[in-house]
Amino acid sequence: MRPKPFRPKTLGSDDRYVRDQETDLVWHRCRERTLYADTDRSTVVYHANYLRYFEFGRASLMRDAAYPYREIEASGYVYPIIDLGIQFYEPLYYDDPLHIHTRPAELERVKLRFDYVITHGETGRIICTGFTRHCALNSAGKPVTVDPKTVHLWKAFPK
Repeated sequence: MRPKPFRPKTLGSDDRYVRDQETDLVWHRCRERTLYADTDRSTVVYHANYLRYFEFGRASLMRDAAYPYREIEASGYVYPIIDLGIQFYEPLYYDDPLHIHTRPAELERVKLRFDYVITHGETGRIICTGFTRHCALNSAGKPVTVDPKTVHLWKAFPK
């Protein structure tokens, strides 16, 4: 199965944000390289490590939006993953450059979702797509309404 086309173009002068020319959606973009420790015996990136890349993209987006996870947790909120999905298309190998594209997707009263597209940093080919769904919890572990700053981020994210 082939992925839907993804053709990111830098949004203005800030190369951390791109607009997909296929869907017109805006994505936050960060760059990374695969480490030797990320690969398995077959020399490809081990599948579970893509969740680390998703986390890197998510944390980078929140930091660049001036609301890092450290501040979220200091405000008394945590957002554990309650659901996730990944569709793989091509492998990554040791030292491959990659671009992690992340965007805020769905927002519900106590849940939120991030979407991801990982592309090869040189060829632009789609490596995988995915999502993570999170539940808002207070410091006691009880579900609560998503905090106001996160709601603002969802609403203020470039359209």
